[in-house]
Amino acid sequence: MSLETNILNIPEPKAKRIVIVGGGFGGLKLALKMAKRDFQVVLIDRNNYHLFQPLLYQVAMSGLEPSAISFPLRKVLQNTNIHFRMAELESVQPESKEISTDIGRLKYDFLVLATGARTNFFGNEAIEKNSMQMKSAPDALFIRNRILKNFEKALNKDKKEDIQTYLNVAIIGGGPTGVELAGAVAEMKKYVLPKDYPELDISNMHIMLFEASPRLLAGMSVDSSHTAKEYLEKLGVEVRTGTAVINYDDRVLTLPNNETINVKNVIWAAGVTSNRIEGISDNSYGRNNRLLVNRFNQVEGYPAIFALGDNSFMTEEAFPNGHPQVAQVAMQQASLLSVNILNIRRNKPLKPFHYHDKGSLATVGRHLAVADLPFGKFKGYFAWILWSIVHLLSIIGVKNKIFVLVDWIWKYITYDQALRLLIKHKAKY
Repeated sequence: MSLETNILNIPEPKAKRIVIVGGGFGGLKLALKMAKRDFQVVLIDRNNYHLFQPLLYQVAMSGLEPSAISFPLRKVLQNTNIHFRMAELESVQPESKEISTDIGRLKYDFLVLATGARTNFFGNEAIEKNSMQMKSAPDALFIRNRILKNFEKALNKDKKEDIQTYLNVAIIGGGPTGVELAGAVAEMKKYVLPKDYPELDISNMHIMLFEASPRLLAGMSVDSSHTAKEYLEKLGVEVRTGTAVINYDDRVLTLPNNETINVKNVIWAAGVTSNRIEGISDNSYGRNNRLLVNRFNQVEGYPAIFALGDNSFMTEEAFPNGHPQVAQVAMQQASLLSVNILNIRRNKPLKPFHYHDKGSLATVGRHLAVADLPFGKFKGYFAWILWSIVHLLSIIGVKNKIFVLVDWIWKYITYDQALRLLIKHKAKY
């Protein structure tokens, strides 16, 4: 291996090198497991932190700071022999077993692609340009700033129609993200905004949730879907299922039959897709650009390249349309892949992956949540407590757990969110 193909300054490996692209749930878990085995592990990510995405909506709604759900990767990797580089993957050269990044190239013996997913706008350029998305910490902060700024602008409007336009919030997508976000906005309207903006008639604010399919939370049971809808409507959210959004021009939201709604706060949470990687054949991609993998997570046509988590597409009898794009899938795949890569090196048979569904949870608001678990379905207070415990325990870092718990307790006692800061970047003159 020459210096020319190792300009990331990674030492020459004494053992096989495994390069993992992506420091999310699956990539990080795999890296930590492989570090305990006789491999040189290189972890690459565009950010220097691991992000707990399930709580991003609370950052967007002023409930948490980004630092509370982010954890520095270098701190996680302390006391390990893992080499971390902050870089963007640009291409893969399978023939020479090499990757190219924005900071250099690197050889690999095994390559694992755990790059996650991005927002899918289904080719609608106008919606992509004018709506807000929520896939990263900067996205969540942008939503927070945009909504708070529009509330301030509403104070300076004279016409009721203009005031409503700046207060209205439309969320497109009735999956867990959309449902939880709509519930958080509704609680903000109920408990916070009347105190912050006594000069405004907050009853003029409409919170709308649009879902193209017939029901919310399509990945959960019908009972949980109906319960979530009831909870949202109880909180004052206008839920419209079977309604696709056609267009949005930064003020007017267009629905089927040319129905229009004036709204300045539109958040798109209607689906995800993956980025295609230069060097990987088009034949290796499936639905929503997910990499087709076998039951051992090997990418179709590339025995030394693996994909796991959101950007992989694997089918098994119980999941003919692929596994759900949730953290548990990525983490379970990572655990088995750490064993199978070792089996490859030892020329042992590989173990096929079977997803063990531990259940699904979604919260709508205070004491309002739904849970589909292997031992039963639950709703209300018990499901809300269960959701809180599971998410709190899943956050990396004791300090982060404490920060989130303190913020939750404060919000529970005071019915308030203390982080309504409108922080804007001012360009230098």
